[in-house]
Amino acid sequence: MSLENELKELIIKDLKLVDVTAKDIQDDDQLFGDGLGLDSLDAVELVVLLQKHYKIETKDLEESREVFTSIKTLADYVRSKRGNA
Repeated sequence: MSLENELKELIIKDLKLVDVTAKDIQDDDQLFGDGLGLDSLDAVELVVLLQKHYKIETKDLEESREVFTSIKTLADYVRSKRGNA
């Protein structure tokens, strides 16, 4: 499974999204607002998800905004933190 699909599955499971499958989420879809429709509470859950599953901490608010733009930007961030970008 690709990292992008893994992230989609984790987001659906950890954020308890209803009626959404990984196939419904495109890699470039916006996660917040008009895209997937996540909100600020979901952003906190995404931070926890990264810590729990990937041992990655995001503390910089501006960086987090860019990282949480889409599945693609999130996957790229995880790869960069893992050292295999």
